[in-house]
Amino acid sequence: MVVPLLVLALSSPWGRGRRAELFVMWSSDDPSLRTQIAALSPTVSPEEARQVAYTAYMTGRELHREWRVAWLPGIQNFLVNIGKRKGGLCFQWATELLVRLDALKLQTLELHWAESGPNTGAEHNVIVVTARGQPFGEGILLDLWRYSGTLVWTHVGTDPDYRWAENKSELARRLGRTTDVASKQVRSTTKSN
Repeated sequence: MVVPLLVLALSSPWGRGRRAELFVMWSSDDPSLRTQIAALSPTVSPEEARQVAYTAYMTGRELHREWRVAWLPGIQNFLVNIGKRKGGLCFQWATELLVRLDALKLQTLELHWAESGPNTGAEHNVIVVTARGQPFGEGILLDLWRYSGTLVWTHVGTDPDYRWAENKSELARRLGRTTDVASKQVRSTTKSN
């Protein structure tokens, strides 16, 4: 009985030896995310890794206050959809984060729009960061929606809750708008998150 449990515990169905796990960034100077971003490639600037981690964390804190975010994302989604809150749907978190990270004019890192369950009631959007020229699947996802403004992150292929795909056209569309995109954006259809 112990041997099968040990085999299960040591095996990783997601490949590359990584376990499915989410990490939480608890402060703006938490070194874990910036270390992982810098480790994406020797070409990644440690300063850019620090800027991305700091900006992602602070974006979550600032929007949490601005949007008066409810504790559970589903409650916030409901409040946004009935007009009681001005933001807090997943695409709004992702858009605001994307715009702020893009403003850093990163040279050694690239940003990607990621989606899971597109065009369904369970659609979810996040930003993925990779080293410049690195494939999307090797990146680190940054998610502000899942924990109501508290930044969670993991390697894109090891998310325990979602399977991610890149959407390059959505990235271009979101970056083609004004810098206050998510705060002023009006969706013609309601989204679940």
